[in-house]
Amino acid sequence: MSRVGKQPITLPSGVTATYENGILTIKGSKGELQMSPNPEMKIIIEESIITVKRPGDSREHKSLHGLTRSLISNMATGVSEGFIKKLEVNGVGYRFQIQGKKLNLSLGYSHPIEYEIPEGIELKTDEEKKNILIVSGIDKQLVGQTAAEIRSFRKPEPYKGKGVKYLDEHIHRKAGKTAAKTA
Repeated sequence: MSRVGKQPITLPSGVTATYENGILTIKGSKGELQMSPNPEMKIIIEESIITVKRPGDSREHKSLHGLTRSLISNMATGVSEGFIKKLEVNGVGYRFQIQGKKLNLSLGYSHPIEYEIPEGIELKTDEEKKNILIVSGIDKQLVGQTAAEIRSFRKPEPYKGKGVKYLDEHIHRKAGKTAAKTA
């Protein structure tokens, strides 16, 4: 058995799950998520516990077993608590501004970058530090993808640390050039 796949998923209070016509729907206080898992995986819902069973012991079934269980667990966590990624902008003149459904980024280029905020994602700034952007939502994959796309506009560089980085990310810093000694 898969170590991840065999673990039952206990739904938090206020979260309901239904599985009809090959579509799993999980509803909670923050919203609703739907997924169509692989039809070979058997999903059993009993009160507030979801278990995933696999049909056989083939390599594909074993990998799908753990994957399906993890995706369902992330859906349950997302609709009850949500997911958050924090980004930090470092550099002179580097800033961001949220305007409706767009994020305007000034990252040292000759032009500002306009990023269209995806549906289901909420962006806000930290009240204490203005250079921190908080990406939140109920879909774990979408939150991570959005944060990665924003970071990709200007990845942090190793000499001064300028750019967009995750708040908990450590940038391995390099020493710059040193002046040559004169004889």
